[in-house]
Amino acid sequence: MVPWIHLATATAPDGGTLRLLRRGDEFSIRLADGNELMNSRLGGSEEALGTLALDRLAGRSAPCVLIGGLGMGFTLRAVQSTAPPNARLIVSEIVPDLIAWAEEHMAEVFGAALSDPRLEVRTGDVLGQIRGATGAFDAILLDVDNGPDGLVRADNATIYGTEGLQSARRALTPGGVLAVWSAAPDSAFSRRLSRCGFDVSEHTVRAGRTKRGARHTIWIAVRTDG
Repeated sequence: MVPWIHLATATAPDGGTLRLLRRGDEFSIRLADGNELMNSRLGGSEEALGTLALDRLAGRSAPCVLIGGLGMGFTLRAVQSTAPPNARLIVSEIVPDLIAWAEEHMAEVFGAALSDPRLEVRTGDVLGQIRGATGAFDAILLDVDNGPDGLVRADNATIYGTEGLQSARRALTPGGVLAVWSAAPDSAFSRRLSRCGFDVSEHTVRAGRTKRGARHTIWIAVRTDG
């Protein structure tokens, strides 16, 4: 058995500790208690977050897409593979060390993703990007926690609450898409999306790229008007 090697440690804004580990060509980001947040072999549902959202933007020649959370770049790379040449892609990552890890330790995972001329990587809370915008984004993709009902960071509750969803709706263009990843379904969140002015569809996808692995939930919420 190839052992896990500890590569780096980061402190999140709330004081939590993140650890980056490697075993062969596999990477893992975990909390201090050992709970795994991300694994480089299990990006299927994060990729689906990107592809499902971009499918709804077909026909827009220069969409502006905001991605909350860099992670291991699965959602970003899925968006990059689908977005048109004139797209503008913005990633907001609250933990600066994750950006450094992507450029250094996980360079082989990210490949050329971070050198894409369409991409801008910003350090900070994605909610701040959303609150400061009106009709700025064609899509907002959120993978910032375990989901509306499985928070790792207490501050993320605002993103999934009524205030955060209303801010997201204002930040979207007419017909824009809010896509949200979750480790589990949440019927209350689906109802909240609808109440906040979205046409909602819920998708169940596998964590892996095959039909194996845990089932995760993705909401595709399209801004309605009128």
